[in-house]
Amino acid sequence: MWQRGDETPEDLVYRVEELTGLCEAAGAQVVGTVVQRRRSPDARWYLGQGKVEVLRHLVESTGADLVVADGELRPTQARNLEDAVHRRVVDRTVLILDIFARRAVSREGKLQVEIAQLKYLLPRLAGRGALWSRLGGGIGTRGPGETKLELDRRRIRARISKMERQLAQLSAHRSRLRQRRVRDSAVVALVGYTNAGKTTVRSRWVGDRGRVAENFGRDRLFDTLDVTARRVFAPGGEPYVVTDTVGFVEHLPHHLVEAFRSTLEEVVYADVIVLVVDASRAPDRHLRATRQVLADLRALDKPIITFYNKMDLAAWQPPPDLEAQQTVYGSAAVGPLEPLYQAVEARLHQAKEKAD
Repeated sequence: MWQRGDETPEDLVYRVEELTGLCEAAGAQVVGTVVQRRRSPDARWYLGQGKVEVLRHLVESTGADLVVADGELRPTQARNLEDAVHRRVVDRTVLILDIFARRAVSREGKLQVEIAQLKYLLPRLAGRGALWSRLGGGIGTRGPGETKLELDRRRIRARISKMERQLAQLSAHRSRLRQRRVRDSAVVALVGYTNAGKTTVRSRWVGDRGRVAENFGRDRLFDTLDVTARRVFAPGGEPYVVTDTVGFVEHLPHHLVEAFRSTLEEVVYADVIVLVVDASRAPDRHLRATRQVLADLRALDKPIITFYNKMDLAAWQPPPDLEAQQTVYGSAAVGPLEPLYQAVEARLHQAKEKAD
C-alpha cells in the first residue's frame, strides 16, 4: 500500500490492520506488507519501481501467491504489477466483493453482489482475456468470476440488465413488506461500521425484549449482509421492529453502494436509528465514516441514538456530561443493554405523542 503524504503513523497502522482484517475475512493469510510514502500512487505501477522490486523479492521469499493493493487499481496498474511480480494482483474492491460473495445468502443479496462484480469487471475486460478466463478458487474468482468473465461486453451488459430487472422486482417486494411494517409498527434500524457489533446488539435485543433466543454475531468483518427484521415489545407498550443492515467501511466500493441501495434504504424509513460504534477500535473514525453514509442516504435528519459498544474492551471512559437519550455506552457481549432499550423506547414514545 502507499502512505499518503498527510497521513499520520496511527492512520497507517489502522489502514494496515483493516486491510489485514479484510484479507483474513476473505480466507487469506497475510505474510508480509510493503508500504511506500508518496503523494499519490504511481500511474504505471501503483508503487514506485524500486518498491515493486522490494515487493517481488518479498513474494518470492515468502511464497505468497496473491498480492492485495489497498486502493483501487486501474487495469494497467494491475497488469503491470502482475507482470513484474509474477503473481495474481487484486485490489481492495475485489477483496470486499469477494467477502460479500462469501457472505450473501438470500437471492437478493446474491444478485446485488453479482451485479457489483460484473460492473467492476466490465471496464477491465480489454487485454485480459486469458487472465479473467482462468477458473479455480481463491480471492476474486467467486460468483461470476468462475463462469461469466469470458463473456464479451455485450453479453455482460445483457446479464447485468437482466439481473437488475430481477433485483427491481425483489426490491418492490421488499418495499411492500416495509410499508406493511411501517403501517403496523415503529421501526428501529441498527447501522454502523462493519464488525461494530450490530448483529450481537440485535440478538440481545430480541432475546431481552422479544424473549426469543438468537445466535450472536461472529467477530469478523461483514458477518451479516442480508437485512433482518425482528418484532420486539416495550414493557407495557406497543411492539416495534428492530432491523439490522449491512455494515459500512471506509471507501466502500461505489459498485456495492449502488447494488445495495435498496437494502440500505431500510434506514431511510426507520423511526429511530441506532448508530452502533465499536468503542475499542478507532471509534471517531468509524463514526465519521458511518455518518457520511447516512448523509449520502439523506437520513441524518432522523432521530439518532449513538451506542458505543464493546466498552469492556475500550481503553477510555465516557465523559459524564453527554445526554443519555442521545448517547449510550455498554457492551452487547457482556453487559446489560437496558439503558439502550429505554433510550430508544423513549424516543419512539415521544414520536408517537407528537404524531397523535
